[in-house]
Amino acid sequence: MSALEKSMHLGHLPSRPPLPGSGGGQSGAKMRMGPGRKRDFSPVSWSQYFESMEDVEVENETGKDTFRVYKSGTEGPVLLLLHGGGHSALSWAVFTAAIISRVQCRIVALDLRGHGETKVKNSEDLSAETMAKDVGNVVEAMYGDLPPPIMLIGHSMGGAIAVHTASSNLVPSLLGLCMIDVVEGTAMDALNSMQNFLRGRPKTFKSLENAIEWSVKSGQIRNLESARVSMVGQVKQCEGITSPEGSKSIVEGIIEEEEEDEEGSESVNKRKKEDDMETKKDHPYTWRIELAKTEKYWDGWFRGLSNLFLSCPIPKLLLLAGVDRLDKDLTIGQMQGKFQMQVLPQCGHAVHEDAPDKVAEAVATFLIRHRFAEPIGGFQCVFPGC
Repeated sequence: MSALEKSMHLGHLPSRPPLPGSGGGQSGAKMRMGPGRKRDFSPVSWSQYFESMEDVEVENETGKDTFRVYKSGTEGPVLLLLHGGGHSALSWAVFTAAIISRVQCRIVALDLRGHGETKVKNSEDLSAETMAKDVGNVVEAMYGDLPPPIMLIGHSMGGAIAVHTASSNLVPSLLGLCMIDVVEGTAMDALNSMQNFLRGRPKTFKSLENAIEWSVKSGQIRNLESARVSMVGQVKQCEGITSPEGSKSIVEGIIEEEEEDEEGSESVNKRKKEDDMETKKDHPYTWRIELAKTEKYWDGWFRGLSNLFLSCPIPKLLLLAGVDRLDKDLTIGQMQGKFQMQVLPQCGHAVHEDAPDKVAEAVATFLIRHRFAEPIGGFQCVFPGC
Protein backbone atom coordinates (compact mmCIF):
# COMPACT_ATOMS: atom_id res chain seq x y z
CA MET A 1 0.00 0.00 0.00
CA SER A 2 1.46 3.39 -0.97
CA ALA A 3 1.89 6.29 1.45
CA LEU A 4 -0.89 8.17 -0.33
CA GLU A 5 -3.27 5.24 0.09
CA LYS A 6 -2.37 5.00 3.77
CA SER A 7 -2.86 8.73 4.28
CA MET A 8 -6.55 8.28 3.62
CA HIS A 9 -7.12 7.25 7.22
CA LEU A 10 -7.28 10.83 8.52
CA GLY A 11 -10.40 11.59 6.50
CA HIS A 12 -9.44 12.70 3.03
CA LEU A 13 -8.90 11.26 -0.45
CA PRO A 14 -9.95 7.70 -1.24
CA SER A 15 -7.35 5.02 -1.86
CA ARG A 16 -8.24 4.34 -5.48
CA PRO A 17 -9.31 6.55 -8.40
CA PRO A 18 -13.05 7.28 -8.42
CA LEU A 19 -15.14 4.76 -10.30
CA PRO A 20 -18.22 6.35 -11.91
CA GLY A 21 -21.30 4.48 -10.79
CA SER A 22 -19.59 2.79 -7.83
CA GLY A 23 -20.69 3.24 -4.27
CA GLY A 24 -24.04 1.46 -4.14
CA GLY A 25 -25.82 4.57 -2.87
CA GLN A 26 -28.97 6.25 -4.12
CA SER A 27 -26.88 8.54 -6.27
CA GLY A 28 -25.16 5.87 -8.35
CA ALA A 29 -27.23 6.89 -11.33
CA LYS A 30 -26.09 10.46 -10.91
CA MET A 31 -22.48 9.35 -11.37
CA ARG A 32 -23.27 7.52 -14.62
CA MET A 33 -24.39 10.50 -16.64
CA GLY A 34 -23.62 10.20 -20.30
CA PRO A 35 -21.45 12.59 -22.31
CA GLY A 36 -22.88 16.03 -22.84
CA ARG A 37 -24.89 16.05 -19.62
CA LYS A 38 -23.63 18.55 -17.08
CA ARG A 39 -23.56 17.44 -13.46
CA ASP A 40 -25.11 19.71 -10.83
CA PHE A 41 -22.53 20.78 -8.24
CA SER A 42 -24.81 23.22 -6.39
CA PRO A 43 -24.99 22.82 -2.58
CA VAL A 44 -27.98 21.14 -0.92
CA SER A 45 -29.40 22.03 2.52
CA TRP A 46 -29.07 19.71 5.53
CA SER A 47 -32.87 19.84 5.87
CA GLN A 48 -33.22 17.56 2.84
CA TYR A 49 -31.82 14.70 4.94
CA PHE A 50 -32.19 15.54 8.65
CA GLU A 51 -35.42 16.39 10.43
CA SER A 52 -34.01 19.01 12.80
CA MET A 53 -30.90 20.88 13.89
CA GLU A 54 -29.95 21.89 17.42
CA ASP A 55 -27.13 23.72 19.16
CA VAL A 56 -26.40 21.90 22.43
CA GLU A 57 -24.87 24.00 25.21
CA VAL A 58 -22.28 22.39 27.46
CA GLU A 59 -21.03 24.22 30.55
CA ASN A 60 -17.41 23.90 31.64
CA GLU A 61 -14.76 25.75 33.66
CA THR A 62 -14.20 28.40 30.99
CA GLY A 63 -17.84 29.07 30.20
CA LYS A 64 -20.22 27.55 27.66
CA ASP A 65 -19.41 25.58 24.53
CA THR A 66 -22.01 25.04 21.81
CA PHE A 67 -22.11 21.81 19.82
CA ARG A 68 -24.11 21.57 16.59
CA VAL A 69 -26.11 18.37 16.13
CA TYR A 70 -28.43 17.22 13.35
CA LYS A 71 -31.24 14.82 14.26
CA SER A 72 -33.78 12.44 12.75
CA GLY A 73 -36.14 9.80 14.12
CA THR A 74 -38.24 9.63 17.28
CA GLU A 75 -38.06 6.00 18.44
CA GLY A 76 -35.49 3.26 18.90
CA PRO A 77 -31.81 3.42 19.88
CA VAL A 78 -29.77 6.56 19.23
CA LEU A 79 -27.04 6.25 16.61
CA LEU A 80 -24.49 8.90 17.62
CA LEU A 81 -22.45 9.69 14.51
CA LEU A 82 -18.89 11.09 14.66
CA HIS A 83 -17.25 12.39 11.48
CA GLY A 84 -13.66 12.21 10.26
CA GLY A 85 -10.97 14.90 10.50
CA GLY A 86 -11.82 18.00 8.47
CA HIS A 87 -15.35 16.76 7.74
CA SER A 88 -18.55 17.56 9.62
CA ALA A 89 -21.82 15.99 10.75
CA LEU A 90 -23.18 16.70 7.27
CA SER A 91 -21.04 13.85 5.93
CA TRP A 92 -23.70 11.55 7.46
CA ALA A 93 -26.64 13.16 5.66
CA VAL A 94 -27.29 10.60 2.92
CA PHE A 95 -26.52 7.70 5.28
CA THR A 96 -29.11 9.10 7.72
CA ALA A 97 -31.87 8.97 5.11
CA ALA A 98 -30.81 5.41 4.23
CA ILE A 99 -30.69 3.99 7.78
CA ILE A 100 -33.92 5.67 8.92
CA SER A 101 -35.76 3.87 6.11
CA ARG A 102 -34.44 0.47 7.25
CA VAL A 103 -34.66 0.30 11.04
CA GLN A 104 -36.42 2.12 13.84
CA CYS A 105 -33.75 4.40 15.28
CA ARG A 106 -32.85 7.95 16.15
CA ILE A 107 -29.96 9.82 14.56
CA VAL A 108 -27.73 12.36 16.30
CA ALA A 109 -24.90 13.57 14.04
CA LEU A 110 -22.41 15.75 15.93
CA ASP A 111 -20.00 18.44 14.74
CA LEU A 112 -16.86 17.73 16.79
CA ARG A 113 -14.91 20.64 18.28
CA GLY A 114 -13.02 22.71 15.73
CA HIS A 115 -15.30 21.40 12.98
CA GLY A 116 -18.51 22.43 11.26
CA GLU A 117 -20.73 24.85 13.20
CA THR A 118 -19.61 23.83 16.71
CA LYS A 119 -18.28 26.78 18.75
CA VAL A 120 -15.96 26.12 21.70
CA LYS A 121 -13.63 28.30 23.78
CA ASN A 122 -10.56 26.26 22.85
CA SER A 123 -11.10 24.95 19.34
CA GLU A 124 -7.40 24.06 18.99
CA ASP A 125 -7.51 21.33 21.65
CA LEU A 126 -8.31 18.29 19.53
CA SER A 127 -6.84 15.68 21.85
CA ALA A 128 -8.60 12.32 21.96
CA GLU A 129 -9.29 12.81 25.67
CA THR A 130 -10.92 16.21 25.20
CA MET A 131 -13.06 15.17 22.24
CA ALA A 132 -14.17 11.98 24.01
CA LYS A 133 -15.24 14.08 26.99
CA ASP A 134 -17.12 16.36 24.60
CA VAL A 135 -19.15 13.38 23.35
CA GLY A 136 -20.03 12.37 26.91
CA ASN A 137 -20.94 15.94 27.82
CA VAL A 138 -23.21 16.35 24.80
CA VAL A 139 -25.02 13.09 25.65
CA GLU A 140 -25.50 14.30 29.22
CA ALA A 141 -26.70 17.73 28.11
CA MET A 142 -29.22 16.18 25.71
CA TYR A 143 -30.55 13.33 27.84
CA GLY A 144 -29.62 13.98 31.48
CA ASP A 145 -29.02 11.07 33.85
CA LEU A 146 -31.18 8.59 31.91
CA PRO A 147 -29.92 8.52 28.30
CA PRO A 148 -31.56 6.12 25.84
CA PRO A 149 -29.60 3.15 24.43
CA ILE A 150 -26.82 4.58 22.28
CA MET A 151 -24.60 3.12 19.57
CA LEU A 152 -21.46 5.07 18.68
CA ILE A 153 -20.54 5.10 14.99
CA GLY A 154 -17.41 6.92 13.85
CA HIS A 155 -15.52 7.40 10.61
CA SER A 156 -11.71 7.74 10.56
CA MET A 157 -10.79 10.24 13.32
CA GLY A 158 -14.39 10.01 14.52
CA GLY A 159 -14.02 6.24 14.77
CA ALA A 160 -10.98 6.71 17.00
CA ILE A 161 -12.88 9.19 19.19
CA ALA A 162 -15.81 6.75 19.41
CA VAL A 163 -13.44 4.06 20.73
CA HIS A 164 -11.84 6.44 23.26
CA THR A 165 -15.31 7.49 24.41
CA ALA A 166 -16.42 3.88 24.81
CA SER A 167 -13.26 2.71 26.58
CA SER A 168 -13.53 5.60 29.08
CA ASN A 169 -17.16 4.71 29.87
CA LEU A 170 -18.31 8.24 29.06
CA VAL A 171 -21.66 7.08 27.65
CA PRO A 172 -23.37 4.98 30.35
CA SER A 173 -26.08 3.56 28.07
CA LEU A 174 -23.70 2.41 25.30
CA LEU A 175 -24.91 -0.75 23.56
CA GLY A 176 -22.72 -0.96 20.45
CA LEU A 177 -19.67 0.44 18.67
CA CYS A 178 -18.85 0.81 14.98
CA MET A 179 -15.61 2.02 13.37
CA ILE A 180 -15.60 2.90 9.69
CA ASP A 181 -12.33 2.58 7.75
CA VAL A 182 -9.91 3.33 10.56
CA VAL A 183 -7.19 0.88 11.59
CA GLU A 184 -4.34 1.74 13.94
CA GLY A 185 -1.51 0.18 11.92
CA THR A 186 -2.37 1.84 8.63
CA ALA A 187 -3.22 5.17 10.24
CA MET A 188 0.07 5.32 12.16
CA ASP A 189 2.02 4.51 8.98
CA ALA A 190 0.22 7.34 7.20
CA LEU A 191 1.14 10.11 9.62
CA ASN A 192 4.56 10.79 8.08
CA SER A 193 3.04 11.58 4.68
CA MET A 194 -0.01 13.48 5.90
CA GLN A 195 1.54 16.97 5.82
CA ASN A 196 2.58 16.47 2.19
CA PHE A 197 -0.94 15.37 1.36
CA LEU A 198 -2.48 18.42 3.03
CA ARG A 199 -0.09 20.76 1.20
CA GLY A 200 -1.28 19.24 -2.06
CA ARG A 201 -4.91 20.27 -1.54
CA PRO A 202 -6.30 23.54 -2.91
CA LYS A 203 -6.18 26.22 -0.24
CA THR A 204 -9.11 28.21 -1.57
CA PHE A 205 -12.16 27.81 -3.80
CA LYS A 206 -13.99 30.30 -5.98
CA SER A 207 -17.40 29.10 -4.77
CA LEU A 208 -19.20 26.30 -2.96
CA GLU A 209 -19.89 24.76 -6.36
CA ASN A 210 -16.17 24.83 -7.11
CA ALA A 211 -15.41 23.08 -3.78
CA ILE A 212 -18.04 20.42 -4.42
CA GLU A 213 -16.76 19.83 -7.93
CA TRP A 214 -13.18 19.46 -6.64
CA SER A 215 -14.24 16.97 -3.95
CA VAL A 216 -15.88 14.71 -6.54
CA LYS A 217 -13.33 15.02 -9.33
CA SER A 218 -10.39 14.55 -6.93
CA GLY A 219 -12.07 11.46 -5.51
CA GLN A 220 -12.32 12.73 -1.92
CA ILE A 221 -16.05 11.97 -2.11
CA ARG A 222 -17.14 9.66 -4.91
CA ASN A 223 -20.85 10.24 -4.40
CA LEU A 224 -22.03 13.54 -5.88
CA GLU A 225 -25.25 13.48 -3.87
CA SER A 226 -23.32 13.34 -0.61
CA ALA A 227 -20.72 15.88 -1.72
CA ARG A 228 -23.42 18.48 -2.39
CA VAL A 229 -24.53 18.45 1.25
CA SER A 230 -21.26 17.41 2.92
CA MET A 231 -18.79 19.95 1.50
CA VAL A 232 -20.82 22.82 2.97
CA GLY A 233 -19.55 21.65 6.36
CA GLN A 234 -15.92 21.47 5.24
CA VAL A 235 -15.40 24.96 3.83
CA LYS A 236 -16.25 28.49 4.94
CA GLN A 237 -16.12 32.01 3.58
CA CYS A 238 -12.70 33.59 3.95
CA GLU A 239 -12.28 36.00 6.83
CA GLY A 240 -10.16 39.16 6.82
CA ILE A 241 -6.46 38.72 6.20
CA THR A 242 -4.80 39.30 9.55
CA SER A 243 -1.38 37.64 9.25
CA PRO A 244 1.23 36.59 6.71
CA GLU A 245 0.08 32.99 7.18
CA GLY A 246 -3.49 34.06 6.52
CA SER A 247 -2.37 35.83 3.39
CA LYS A 248 -0.59 32.70 2.20
CA SER A 249 -3.64 30.53 2.73
CA ILE A 250 -5.91 32.90 0.86
CA VAL A 251 -3.62 34.29 -1.79
CA GLU A 252 -2.11 31.67 -4.09
CA GLY A 253 0.38 32.29 -6.82
CA ILE A 254 0.99 35.98 -6.08
CA ILE A 255 4.71 36.62 -6.17
CA GLU A 256 5.93 40.08 -5.40
CA GLU A 257 9.43 41.28 -6.26
CA GLU A 258 11.34 42.91 -3.42
CA GLU A 259 12.11 46.57 -3.88
CA GLU A 260 15.13 48.03 -2.17
CA ASP A 261 14.18 51.65 -2.02
CA GLU A 262 11.43 52.84 0.35
CA GLU A 263 9.32 54.35 -2.41
CA GLY A 264 9.36 51.07 -4.35
CA SER A 265 8.62 49.11 -1.17
CA GLU A 266 5.54 51.22 -0.40
CA SER A 267 4.30 50.70 -3.95
CA VAL A 268 4.77 46.93 -3.67
CA ASN A 269 2.98 46.80 -0.32
CA LYS A 270 0.07 48.80 -1.65
CA ARG A 271 -0.18 46.60 -4.74
CA LYS A 272 0.04 43.45 -2.61
CA LYS A 273 -2.83 44.62 -0.36
CA GLU A 274 -4.96 45.31 -3.41
CA ASP A 275 -4.08 41.89 -4.86
CA ASP A 276 -4.87 40.25 -1.51
CA MET A 277 -8.35 41.74 -1.49
CA GLU A 278 -8.90 40.97 -5.16
CA THR A 279 -7.87 37.34 -4.71
CA LYS A 280 -10.02 37.04 -1.61
CA LYS A 281 -12.91 38.29 -3.72
CA ASP A 282 -12.11 35.77 -6.47
CA HIS A 283 -11.56 32.84 -4.05
CA PRO A 284 -13.91 33.52 -1.11
CA TYR A 285 -13.97 29.98 0.36
CA THR A 286 -11.33 28.12 2.35
CA TRP A 287 -11.17 25.12 4.71
CA ARG A 288 -12.98 25.47 8.04
CA ILE A 289 -10.12 23.84 9.92
CA GLU A 290 -6.37 23.90 9.24
CA LEU A 291 -5.67 20.20 9.72
CA ALA A 292 -1.91 20.71 9.40
CA LYS A 293 -1.96 22.54 12.74
CA THR A 294 -3.52 19.53 14.52
CA GLU A 295 -0.48 17.30 13.90
CA LYS A 296 0.48 17.05 17.57
CA TYR A 297 -2.77 15.20 18.27
CA TRP A 298 -2.62 12.64 15.45
CA ASP A 299 -0.56 10.09 17.34
CA GLY A 300 -2.92 10.24 20.33
CA TRP A 301 -5.96 9.54 18.14
CA PHE A 302 -4.63 6.28 16.74
CA ARG A 303 -1.87 4.78 18.93
CA GLY A 304 -3.20 1.77 20.82
CA LEU A 305 -6.55 2.02 19.03
CA SER A 306 -6.83 -1.63 17.98
CA ASN A 307 -6.43 -2.97 21.51
CA LEU A 308 -8.78 -0.33 22.89
CA PHE A 309 -11.39 -1.36 20.31
CA LEU A 310 -10.98 -5.06 21.08
CA SER A 311 -11.21 -4.46 24.85
CA CYS A 312 -14.58 -2.68 24.72
CA PRO A 313 -17.06 -5.20 26.24
CA ILE A 314 -19.92 -4.48 23.85
CA PRO A 315 -20.89 -5.76 20.38
CA LYS A 316 -18.58 -4.22 17.78
CA LEU A 317 -18.66 -3.66 14.02
CA LEU A 318 -15.76 -2.74 11.73
CA LEU A 319 -16.50 -1.55 8.19
CA LEU A 320 -13.55 -1.26 5.80
CA ALA A 321 -12.98 -0.14 2.24
CA GLY A 322 -10.40 -2.91 1.78
CA VAL A 323 -9.26 -5.99 3.70
CA ASP A 324 -5.64 -4.88 3.24
CA ARG A 325 -6.28 -2.22 5.89
CA LEU A 326 -6.36 -4.75 8.77
CA ASP A 327 -3.40 -4.70 11.17
CA LYS A 328 -2.07 -7.67 13.16
CA ASP A 329 -4.13 -7.11 16.33
CA LEU A 330 -7.39 -6.71 14.46
CA THR A 331 -6.64 -9.68 12.21
CA ILE A 332 -6.20 -11.89 15.29
CA GLY A 333 -9.27 -10.38 16.95
CA GLN A 334 -11.37 -10.95 13.87
CA MET A 335 -10.25 -14.60 13.67
CA GLN A 336 -11.26 -14.98 17.32
CA GLY A 337 -14.71 -13.57 16.60
CA LYS A 338 -14.28 -10.52 18.82
CA PHE A 339 -16.07 -8.24 16.38
CA GLN A 340 -18.09 -8.35 13.18
CA MET A 341 -16.31 -7.12 10.07
CA GLN A 342 -17.53 -6.25 6.62
CA VAL A 343 -15.52 -5.09 3.61
CA LEU A 344 -17.24 -2.75 1.17
CA PRO A 345 -15.22 -2.87 -2.07
CA GLN A 346 -15.08 -0.12 -4.70
CA CYS A 347 -15.34 2.57 -2.03
CA GLY A 348 -12.95 5.34 -1.16
CA HIS A 349 -12.01 6.22 2.41
CA ALA A 350 -15.30 8.09 2.95
CA VAL A 351 -17.17 4.78 2.89
CA HIS A 352 -20.40 6.10 4.44
CA GLU A 353 -20.56 8.87 1.81
CA ASP A 354 -19.53 6.78 -1.18
CA ALA A 355 -21.86 3.86 -0.38
CA PRO A 356 -24.50 5.12 2.08
CA ASP A 357 -26.97 2.33 1.25
CA LYS A 358 -24.40 -0.42 1.78
CA VAL A 359 -23.24 1.06 5.07
CA ALA A 360 -26.87 1.52 6.19
CA GLU A 361 -27.58 -2.10 5.29
CA ALA A 362 -24.57 -3.31 7.30
CA VAL A 363 -25.46 -1.19 10.35
CA ALA A 364 -29.15 -2.13 10.16
CA THR A 365 -28.27 -5.83 9.97
CA PHE A 366 -25.94 -5.43 12.99
CA LEU A 367 -28.69 -3.70 14.99
CA ILE A 368 -31.29 -6.34 14.14
CA ARG A 369 -28.91 -9.26 14.71
CA HIS A 370 -28.28 -8.04 18.27
CA ARG A 371 -31.95 -7.13 18.74
CA PHE A 372 -31.11 -3.49 19.32
CA ALA A 373 -33.65 -2.23 16.77
CA GLU A 374 -36.69 -3.34 14.79
CA PRO A 375 -36.73 -3.45 10.96
CA ILE A 376 -39.14 -1.23 9.06
CA GLY A 377 -40.26 -0.92 5.48
CA GLY A 378 -39.83 -4.65 4.85
CA PHE A 379 -36.05 -4.51 5.33
CA GLN A 380 -34.47 -7.97 5.08
CA CYS A 381 -31.17 -8.65 6.86
CA VAL A 382 -28.26 -9.82 4.76
CA PHE A 383 -25.76 -11.41 7.12
CA PRO A 384 -22.15 -11.09 5.87
CA GLY A 385 -19.82 -14.03 5.82
CA CYS A 386 -17.26 -12.41 8.09
